[in-house]
Amino acid sequence: MIGLFCFVLAVLASPLKSKSRLEAENAALRHQLIVLRRQLHGRARLTSNDRWFFIQLYRWFPSILQVLTIIQPETLVRWHRAGFRCYWSWKSCPRGGRPQIDTELRALIRQMSIDNSLWGAPRIHGELLKLGFELAQSSVAKYMVERRGPPSQGWRTFVHNHALNIAAMDLFVVPTIGFDLLYALVIVRLDRSDLVWIDVTNNPTAEWVARQITEAFPWDEAPKYLIRDRDRIYGTIVTRRLRAMGIRDKPTAPASPWQNGFAERLIGSIRRECLDHFVVLGEAHLRRILRDYTRYYNDIRTHRSLDKDAPVGRPVQRTGSIKSFPILAGLHHHYARV
Repeated sequence: MIGLFCFVLAVLASPLKSKSRLEAENAALRHQLIVLRRQLHGRARLTSNDRWFFIQLYRWFPSILQVLTIIQPETLVRWHRAGFRCYWSWKSCPRGGRPQIDTELRALIRQMSIDNSLWGAPRIHGELLKLGFELAQSSVAKYMVERRGPPSQGWRTFVHNHALNIAAMDLFVVPTIGFDLLYALVIVRLDRSDLVWIDVTNNPTAEWVARQITEAFPWDEAPKYLIRDRDRIYGTIVTRRLRAMGIRDKPTAPASPWQNGFAERLIGSIRRECLDHFVVLGEAHLRRILRDYTRYYNDIRTHRSLDKDAPVGRPVQRTGSIKSFPILAGLHHHYARV
Protein backbone atom coordinates (compact mmCIF):
# COMPACT_ATOMS: atom_id res chain seq x y z
CA MET A 1 0.00 0.00 0.00
CA ILE A 2 2.82 2.40 0.90
CA GLY A 3 4.67 1.56 -2.32
CA LEU A 4 1.55 2.23 -4.37
CA PHE A 5 1.06 5.55 -2.61
CA CYS A 6 4.63 6.58 -3.37
CA PHE A 7 4.15 5.59 -7.01
CA VAL A 8 1.04 7.76 -7.26
CA LEU A 9 2.88 10.72 -5.75
CA ALA A 10 5.76 10.26 -8.19
CA VAL A 11 3.36 10.20 -11.11
CA LEU A 12 1.61 13.35 -9.93
CA ALA A 13 4.95 15.14 -9.42
CA SER A 14 6.47 14.04 -12.72
CA PRO A 15 4.97 16.92 -14.79
CA LEU A 16 6.70 19.39 -12.48
CA LYS A 17 10.15 17.93 -13.17
CA SER A 18 12.31 18.92 -16.14
CA LYS A 19 12.67 16.53 -19.03
CA SER A 20 16.44 16.07 -18.53
CA ARG A 21 15.91 15.26 -14.87
CA LEU A 22 13.33 12.62 -15.69
CA GLU A 23 15.62 11.12 -18.30
CA ALA A 24 18.49 10.94 -15.79
CA GLU A 25 16.29 9.18 -13.23
CA ASN A 26 15.07 6.76 -15.89
CA ALA A 27 18.66 6.04 -16.91
CA ALA A 28 19.57 5.32 -13.30
CA LEU A 29 16.61 2.98 -12.91
CA ARG A 30 17.37 1.13 -16.15
CA HIS A 31 21.03 0.67 -15.21
CA GLN A 32 20.02 -0.72 -11.83
CA LEU A 33 17.83 -3.28 -13.63
CA ILE A 34 20.74 -4.21 -15.86
CA VAL A 35 22.95 -4.81 -12.82
CA LEU A 36 20.28 -6.94 -11.13
CA ARG A 37 19.70 -9.03 -14.27
CA ARG A 38 23.45 -9.62 -14.58
CA GLN A 39 23.63 -10.99 -11.01
CA LEU A 40 20.94 -13.67 -10.54
CA HIS A 41 22.01 -14.94 -7.12
CA GLY A 42 23.49 -13.23 -4.05
CA ARG A 43 24.52 -9.66 -3.60
CA ALA A 44 24.62 -7.32 -6.58
CA ARG A 45 28.18 -6.83 -7.89
CA LEU A 46 29.01 -3.48 -9.45
CA THR A 47 31.93 -3.14 -11.84
CA SER A 48 34.15 -0.10 -12.23
CA ASN A 49 32.13 0.96 -15.27
CA ASP A 50 28.94 0.82 -13.18
CA ARG A 51 30.46 2.98 -10.51
CA TRP A 52 31.75 5.46 -13.08
CA PHE A 53 28.30 5.64 -14.69
CA PHE A 54 26.53 6.40 -11.40
CA ILE A 55 29.19 8.93 -10.36
CA GLN A 56 28.98 10.89 -13.63
CA LEU A 57 25.19 10.80 -13.52
CA TYR A 58 25.27 12.06 -9.94
CA ARG A 59 27.62 14.91 -10.92
CA TRP A 60 25.19 16.12 -13.56
CA PHE A 61 21.91 15.30 -11.79
CA PRO A 62 22.17 14.96 -7.98
CA SER A 63 18.45 14.15 -7.85
CA ILE A 64 19.12 10.51 -8.88
CA LEU A 65 19.86 9.78 -5.20
CA GLN A 66 16.09 9.55 -4.75
CA VAL A 67 15.75 6.60 -7.13
CA LEU A 68 18.78 4.54 -6.09
CA THR A 69 17.82 1.21 -4.52
CA ILE A 70 20.67 -1.28 -4.98
CA ILE A 71 23.26 1.13 -3.43
CA GLN A 72 23.03 3.59 -0.58
CA PRO A 73 23.28 7.32 -1.37
CA GLU A 74 26.18 7.61 1.12
CA THR A 75 28.06 4.97 -0.86
CA LEU A 76 27.68 6.94 -4.07
CA VAL A 77 28.86 10.13 -2.39
CA ARG A 78 31.87 8.24 -0.99
CA TRP A 79 32.74 6.99 -4.49
CA HIS A 80 32.47 10.52 -5.79
CA ARG A 81 34.90 11.88 -3.17
CA ALA A 82 37.34 9.02 -3.71
CA GLY A 83 37.32 9.82 -7.43
CA PHE A 84 38.17 13.45 -6.73
CA ARG A 85 41.07 12.40 -4.50
CA CYS A 86 42.44 10.13 -7.21
CA TYR A 87 42.04 12.87 -9.80
CA TRP A 88 43.97 15.48 -7.81
CA SER A 89 46.64 12.95 -6.87
CA TRP A 90 47.12 12.33 -10.57
CA LYS A 91 47.24 16.07 -11.29
CA SER A 92 49.87 16.58 -8.58
CA CYS A 93 52.29 13.99 -9.96
CA PRO A 94 55.43 15.50 -11.55
CA ARG A 95 55.31 15.42 -15.32
CA GLY A 96 58.93 15.98 -16.32
CA GLY A 97 60.79 19.28 -16.20
CA ARG A 98 63.44 20.15 -13.65
CA PRO A 99 63.82 17.81 -10.68
CA GLN A 100 62.96 19.18 -7.26
CA ILE A 101 65.82 20.53 -5.13
CA ASP A 102 66.35 18.90 -1.76
CA THR A 103 65.77 20.90 1.39
CA GLU A 104 69.39 20.41 2.48
CA LEU A 105 70.67 21.85 -0.80
CA ARG A 106 68.37 24.85 -0.50
CA ALA A 107 69.66 25.49 3.02
CA LEU A 108 73.24 25.22 1.74
CA ILE A 109 72.56 27.81 -0.98
CA ARG A 110 71.09 30.20 1.57
CA GLN A 111 74.00 29.69 3.95
CA MET A 112 76.53 30.33 1.16
CA SER A 113 74.79 33.54 0.16
CA ILE A 114 74.71 34.72 3.80
CA ASP A 115 78.34 33.88 4.54
CA ASN A 116 79.67 35.41 1.30
CA SER A 117 78.04 38.76 0.72
CA LEU A 118 80.22 39.42 -2.33
CA TRP A 119 79.24 36.21 -4.14
CA GLY A 120 76.56 36.15 -6.77
CA ALA A 121 74.66 33.24 -8.30
CA PRO A 122 77.45 32.31 -10.77
CA ARG A 123 80.05 32.03 -8.00
CA ILE A 124 77.81 29.95 -5.72
CA HIS A 125 76.77 27.80 -8.68
CA GLY A 126 80.43 27.09 -9.46
CA GLU A 127 81.14 26.09 -5.86
CA LEU A 128 78.16 23.73 -5.86
CA LEU A 129 79.33 22.11 -9.10
CA LYS A 130 82.70 21.44 -7.49
CA LEU A 131 80.88 19.85 -4.55
CA GLY A 132 79.11 17.40 -6.84
CA PHE A 133 75.68 19.07 -7.12
CA GLU A 134 74.02 19.20 -10.54
CA LEU A 135 71.56 22.10 -10.80
CA ALA A 136 70.92 25.16 -12.91
CA GLN A 137 72.27 28.60 -12.08
CA SER A 138 68.73 30.01 -12.18
CA SER A 139 67.79 27.62 -9.36
CA VAL A 140 70.70 28.95 -7.30
CA ALA A 141 69.52 32.52 -7.88
CA LYS A 142 65.99 31.53 -6.83
CA TYR A 143 67.01 30.24 -3.41
CA MET A 144 69.64 32.87 -2.55
CA VAL A 145 68.95 35.36 0.23
CA GLU A 146 67.88 38.74 -1.06
CA ARG A 147 70.23 41.50 0.02
CA ARG A 148 68.79 44.92 0.68
CA GLY A 149 72.03 46.62 1.63
CA PRO A 150 75.14 47.26 -0.46
CA PRO A 151 77.35 44.23 -1.18
CA SER A 152 80.44 45.98 0.16
CA GLN A 153 81.91 45.01 3.51
CA GLY A 154 80.40 46.81 6.48
CA TRP A 155 82.15 48.00 9.62
CA ARG A 156 80.95 45.07 11.72
CA THR A 157 82.15 42.58 9.09
CA PHE A 158 85.53 44.31 8.93
CA VAL A 159 85.97 44.08 12.69
CA HIS A 160 84.92 40.41 12.74
CA ASN A 161 87.23 39.40 9.87
CA HIS A 162 90.32 41.17 11.20
CA ALA A 163 89.82 40.93 14.99
CA LEU A 164 93.11 39.05 15.38
CA ASN A 165 95.07 42.04 14.06
CA ILE A 166 92.98 44.91 15.45
CA ALA A 167 93.42 46.95 18.61
CA ALA A 168 91.33 49.85 19.90
CA MET A 169 92.11 52.73 22.20
CA ASP A 170 90.14 55.45 23.93
CA LEU A 171 90.42 58.05 26.68
CA PHE A 172 88.05 58.52 29.60
CA VAL A 173 87.89 61.05 32.44
CA VAL A 174 88.00 60.26 36.17
CA PRO A 175 87.31 62.97 38.81
CA THR A 176 89.31 62.96 42.05
CA ILE A 177 88.37 63.84 45.62
CA GLY A 178 89.69 67.36 45.01
CA PHE A 179 87.52 67.77 41.87
CA ASP A 180 90.53 67.48 39.58
CA LEU A 181 90.17 65.62 36.30
CA LEU A 182 92.48 62.75 35.42
CA TYR A 183 92.62 61.12 32.00
CA ALA A 184 93.11 57.39 31.53
CA LEU A 185 94.10 55.80 28.24
CA VAL A 186 93.10 52.17 27.56
CA ILE A 187 94.28 49.99 24.68
CA VAL A 188 92.54 46.65 24.09
CA ARG A 189 93.05 43.87 21.53
CA LEU A 190 89.84 42.72 19.89
CA ASP A 191 90.72 39.04 19.44
CA ARG A 192 90.75 38.04 23.13
CA SER A 193 89.49 41.34 24.60
CA ASP A 194 92.69 41.57 26.64
CA LEU A 195 93.57 44.93 28.16
CA VAL A 196 97.00 45.61 26.68
CA TRP A 197 97.78 48.96 28.25
CA ILE A 198 96.33 51.46 30.69
CA ASP A 199 97.91 54.63 32.07
CA VAL A 200 96.89 57.89 33.70
CA THR A 201 97.83 61.54 33.23
CA ASN A 202 96.44 64.91 34.20
CA ASN A 203 97.52 66.58 30.96
CA PRO A 204 97.06 64.35 27.91
CA THR A 205 99.00 65.44 24.84
CA ALA A 206 99.73 63.91 21.46
CA GLU A 207 103.32 63.21 22.55
CA TRP A 208 102.08 61.37 25.65
CA VAL A 209 99.62 59.26 23.60
CA ALA A 210 102.33 58.37 21.07
CA ARG A 211 104.64 57.28 23.89
CA GLN A 212 101.92 55.09 25.40
CA ILE A 213 101.37 53.36 22.04
CA THR A 214 105.08 52.65 21.75
CA GLU A 215 105.23 51.17 25.24
CA ALA A 216 102.04 49.12 24.71
CA PHE A 217 103.22 47.32 21.57
CA PRO A 218 106.70 45.91 21.04
CA TRP A 219 107.83 46.18 17.45
CA ASP A 220 107.12 42.51 16.72
CA GLU A 221 103.67 42.50 18.35
CA ALA A 222 102.07 45.61 16.91
CA PRO A 223 98.60 45.09 15.38
CA LYS A 224 97.83 45.90 11.78
CA TYR A 225 94.93 48.21 12.58
CA LEU A 226 94.16 50.56 15.47
CA ILE A 227 90.63 51.91 15.97
CA ARG A 228 90.23 55.29 17.62
CA ASP A 229 87.77 58.14 17.70
CA ARG A 230 88.29 61.58 16.18
CA ASP A 231 89.47 63.35 19.31
CA ARG A 232 91.76 66.27 18.48
CA ILE A 233 94.36 64.91 20.87
CA TYR A 234 95.29 62.30 18.25
CA GLY A 235 97.32 64.69 16.17
CA THR A 236 100.02 64.36 13.56
CA ILE A 237 102.51 62.98 16.06
CA VAL A 238 100.24 60.03 16.84
CA THR A 239 99.54 59.23 13.17
CA ARG A 240 103.26 59.38 12.34
CA ARG A 241 104.08 57.04 15.20
CA LEU A 242 101.42 54.58 14.04
CA ARG A 243 102.75 54.71 10.48
CA ALA A 244 106.31 54.14 11.68
CA MET A 245 105.20 51.06 13.64
CA GLY A 246 103.39 49.62 10.61
CA ILE A 247 99.93 50.20 12.11
CA ARG A 248 97.11 51.41 9.89
CA ASP A 249 95.09 54.15 11.58
CA LYS A 250 91.31 53.54 11.54
CA PRO A 251 89.42 56.56 12.93
CA THR A 252 85.70 56.05 13.46
CA ALA A 253 83.03 58.10 11.76
CA PRO A 254 81.95 61.34 13.47
CA ALA A 255 79.47 60.82 16.32
CA SER A 256 79.68 57.02 15.99
CA PRO A 257 80.95 55.61 19.30
CA TRP A 258 79.44 52.21 18.46
CA GLN A 259 82.22 51.73 15.89
CA ASN A 260 84.67 51.61 18.79
CA GLY A 261 82.41 49.35 20.81
CA PHE A 262 85.15 47.17 22.32
CA ALA A 263 86.92 50.11 23.96
CA GLU A 264 83.62 51.71 24.98
CA ARG A 265 82.45 48.45 26.58
CA LEU A 266 85.78 48.07 28.40
CA ILE A 267 85.53 51.59 29.81
CA GLY A 268 81.98 50.83 30.96
CA SER A 269 83.19 47.69 32.74
CA ILE A 270 85.99 49.63 34.43
CA ARG A 271 83.52 52.19 35.73
CA ARG A 272 80.84 49.72 36.86
CA GLU A 273 83.18 47.14 38.37
CA CYS A 274 85.86 49.39 39.81
CA LEU A 275 85.86 53.18 39.74
CA ASP A 276 82.23 53.67 40.77
CA HIS A 277 83.13 52.04 44.12
CA PHE A 278 86.28 54.08 44.93
CA VAL A 279 87.07 57.66 45.83
CA VAL A 280 90.16 58.55 43.83
CA LEU A 281 92.70 60.50 45.87
CA GLY A 282 95.14 61.37 43.10
CA GLU A 283 97.02 60.25 40.03
CA ALA A 284 99.18 57.64 41.79
CA HIS A 285 96.13 56.20 43.56
CA LEU A 286 94.16 55.92 40.30
CA ARG A 287 97.11 54.30 38.52
CA ARG A 288 97.41 51.68 41.26
CA ILE A 289 93.68 50.93 41.19
CA LEU A 290 93.62 50.55 37.41
CA ARG A 291 96.66 48.29 37.32
CA ASP A 292 95.12 46.02 39.96
CA TYR A 293 91.94 45.90 37.91
CA THR A 294 93.96 45.17 34.75
CA ARG A 295 95.48 42.07 36.36
CA TYR A 296 92.03 40.97 37.52
CA TYR A 297 90.49 41.67 34.08
CA ASN A 298 93.12 39.80 32.06
CA ASP A 299 93.98 36.87 34.32
CA ILE A 300 90.91 36.12 36.46
CA ARG A 301 87.67 37.66 35.22
CA THR A 302 85.59 35.36 33.00
CA HIS A 303 84.09 36.77 29.79
CA ARG A 304 80.91 35.59 28.10
CA SER A 305 82.36 36.38 24.67
CA LEU A 306 85.24 33.98 25.39
CA ASP A 307 83.04 31.07 26.52
CA LYS A 308 83.51 31.99 30.19
CA ASP A 309 87.31 32.13 29.97
CA ALA A 310 89.77 34.88 30.85
CA PRO A 311 91.60 36.81 28.09
CA VAL A 312 94.98 35.37 29.04
CA GLY A 313 93.51 31.90 29.54
CA ARG A 314 92.60 30.46 32.92
CA PRO A 315 93.13 26.72 33.48
CA VAL A 316 90.41 24.53 34.97
CA GLN A 317 91.27 23.29 38.47
CA ARG A 318 89.63 20.06 39.65
CA THR A 319 91.62 19.03 42.71
CA GLY A 320 92.44 20.76 45.97
CA SER A 321 90.57 22.85 48.49
CA ILE A 322 88.94 26.10 47.39
CA LYS A 323 90.42 29.35 48.74
CA SER A 324 89.23 32.92 48.29
CA PHE A 325 91.64 35.77 47.56
CA PRO A 326 90.35 39.36 47.79
CA ILE A 327 91.02 41.74 44.92
CA LEU A 328 90.70 45.54 44.98
CA ALA A 329 90.20 45.64 48.76
CA GLY A 330 87.55 42.90 48.63
CA LEU A 331 85.49 44.42 45.83
CA HIS A 332 86.10 41.21 43.86
CA HIS A 333 87.44 37.80 44.82
CA HIS A 334 89.52 35.15 43.11
CA TYR A 335 88.55 31.56 43.86
CA ALA A 336 91.24 28.94 43.32
CA ARG A 337 92.12 25.42 44.42
CA VAL A 338 95.30 25.06 46.49
